[in-house]
Amino acid sequence: MTRVYVGLGANVGDRLAALRGAAAALGSRADTSVAAASPVYETEALVPPGAEPQPDHLNAVLALDTALTPLALLRALRAVERAAGRDHTAPRWSARPLDLDVLVYGARQLATPALTVPHPGLAERRFVLRPLADLAPGLVVPGTGRTVADMLAATPDRSRVARTALALTRPASTPGPC
Repeated sequence: MTRVYVGLGANVGDRLAALRGAAAALGSRADTSVAAASPVYETEALVPPGAEPQPDHLNAVLALDTALTPLALLRALRAVERAAGRDHTAPRWSARPLDLDVLVYGARQLATPALTVPHPGLAERRFVLRPLADLAPGLVVPGTGRTVADMLAATPDRSRVARTALALTRPASTPGPC
């Protein structure tokens, strides 16, 4: 099993249900388990200059232990996104019901047309670094020589990232999916 960190985001529809559904779907796989979930943050949508504003995102990070290869994990993440209603033919910066990104895959570095790990935008995305730092502040991101905490402190991104009282998992006494 390999420890993998996956970023979760949603900014349309029932955002929390989408994040919880993704965590439940990934945790229900025989080849993958959820080791930990970060707190949930509400964040400004990342849009290119001149683009129309979008609704705020809910973002979180999952620590997964998986037997899947990086590309098999990517395929599994895309299937979860599609099940949540994500249209992968929509323009890159579109609002979305669910976005799942492989941030770090063990100690691996990988660059293919389909997947680059560590995630190439990691150091510039506070909305991912903040929840990742909740789970693994001392994690040295492969190929950078820097910890997640160091990257968070140095990121030029100053967009709003506000911790919420929401959680990816429900308390044990609450019925329903994860």
